[in-house]
Amino acid sequence: MPSSISSSDGAALALTGAARDRAAPADHYARATAADRPGVAQPVPARPVPVQPWGRIMLGALLLLVLLLGAWEGYWRAFGARPGIANTYGLWAIQRRRIDAGEGNATVLLGASRLYFDIQLSVWERLAGRRPIQLSFEGTSPLGPVEDLADDPNFTGRLLIGVAPDVFFSGFALRDGMLTYTRKESPSQRVGQWLSMRFVEPYLAFYDPDFALATVLERQAWPLRPGMRRSMEVRKLAVTAADRATHLWAKVEDDPAYRAITREVWTLELTPAPDDPPAAVLLKDAQEQIARAARAVAKLRARGVQVLFVRLPSDGPFLAAENRNFPRAQTWDPLLAATHAPGIHFEDYPELQGYLLPEWSHVAYSQADRFTAALYGIIEREFWGPNARASATGAPDPAH
Repeated sequence: MPSSISSSDGAALALTGAARDRAAPADHYARATAADRPGVAQPVPARPVPVQPWGRIMLGALLLLVLLLGAWEGYWRAFGARPGIANTYGLWAIQRRRIDAGEGNATVLLGASRLYFDIQLSVWERLAGRRPIQLSFEGTSPLGPVEDLADDPNFTGRLLIGVAPDVFFSGFALRDGMLTYTRKESPSQRVGQWLSMRFVEPYLAFYDPDFALATVLERQAWPLRPGMRRSMEVRKLAVTAADRATHLWAKVEDDPAYRAITREVWTLELTPAPDDPPAAVLLKDAQEQIARAARAVAKLRARGVQVLFVRLPSDGPFLAAENRNFPRAQTWDPLLAATHAPGIHFEDYPELQGYLLPEWSHVAYSQADRFTAALYGIIEREFWGPNARASATGAPDPAH
């Protein structure tokens, strides 16, 4: 059998191909391949791209995109949202690096959402003359970062540790990846964080995880399968600035419908369930977390760091659940005894009581400045001030 076609066959194929090319419409975008040349028995079918006004099409698509984004932005603006900085691991890493970059003697705030939302950095700065470093994270035990600071010789300042019983004594860590992220953050991640903070987040209100289309669809009231328990994800609660200065979103306080939603979330979360851990397990978990705190605080105190615990206010069903699951006598009091560090419990100070907590767990934005000033006054008067009765290491402060 011949291994190639004859010259006459090739010529015939060439003529056939030429005739086909004359008959087919010109394809301005197709790339010439071997199928377009003589000697190929089964040419690749031509799929020409039609000539279109692609410039106008792209312009129309861009205008449609801008229109849709503008409509989405307008919707959330009307809802009450305003641009803010996203509380990402990258944002946390920026503040954590300040300690190793020469600010190791600063006051650091480390807790869950209460210490994060309730303490206003501008008020603290006005009263103390220096802005603290905010390293709290919502829904996350502070003990991981506390242990990290305990092992960091660059940190020699003061540490205010927030104790939200359900988070602290359970060791719950909703967002516990901040330390790993900070250690492994790549240059591209740093650049991305910088670009987002300066060119996207300050201008777009919808650029918030709570307003993402997928999130909106997910939280619709879809039918539940038999045996499933209804739950709701926590809605947007706070507004954050570039240095992680944060406050409770005013909508939680001012909008009764939205406040009802946030309360419903907590109600579902706080309602006892059959699979909840028994009291003995909760107590064991609390003891383990207290032991962790004691080891870390011992390292900090040995380096001269002043440590102060603070139990910020809660109310309503939230306070009832905390008292039921983590009684003060079995958690807060043993914590102070084991760490040999002082603490401020809101129930012990009239200045820290009587504030509006719209969803039972965080101080309203309209009262957060006054609350911060009251808390700072107690700290200065009794622990860190020049005339304080004791330092936050549990002993007289020789520096004062």
